[in-house]
Amino acid sequence: MGQGECLHFALALSLLEIGFVLFLACMDEIEVPIETVQEHMNEHVIEHGGSGWVAKAALTAAILAVFAALAALLAGYHVNEAMVSQIKASDKWSYYQAKGIKSYVLGAKLDLLTAMKQKTSEKDEEKLVENRKEQEEISKEAKEKEAESQHHFAIHEVLARAVTFFQIAIAISAVSVLTKRRKFLLLSVGFGLVGFCFLVFSFLK
Repeated sequence: MGQGECLHFALALSLLEIGFVLFLACMDEIEVPIETVQEHMNEHVIEHGGSGWVAKAALTAAILAVFAALAALLAGYHVNEAMVSQIKASDKWSYYQAKGIKSYVLGAKLDLLTAMKQKTSEKDEEKLVENRKEQEEISKEAKEKEAESQHHFAIHEVLARAVTFFQIAIAISAVSVLTKRRKFLLLSVGFGLVGFCFLVFSFLK
């Protein structure tokens, strides 16, 4: 294997390494080391003397890595927000049930007094009406938090698809370097554009 082929192979391995790092970032929701990615790309471009083919592959991978990092960070943010909203919704439903138990006990007490033809307390009756009104408000708030959680999860899924397409694009750019075929680089750009579309769609969702 000649020196040029060795350098091409090293660049391909570097691109695959970047894709793997992004995969881990998406799964573990960690920060993607963009500075490391740029250093890898700059080193290989310098080693190849800035040749057109390698420079294009390196630039494509660097751009894809930046967008993938952005998508991964946003996906992590939205999944965290979804979990927080879901926890708040669960707390609201717990409070709703507590109010329901109090209302049930108070209502049973008033029904028993009525059945025994004894005078009921106006304070208890007012408290029962107040509890039921609060239950309606709590139920409304809980449903809003659930809807908010589902919205964040939906955005997270879109961003996860974006990261996946960016990962595939980076892997294909490595294949383009190994095979020295322009069509694979164009295919990499195509997958990158699909990932970019998902990224933009997440802002519109």
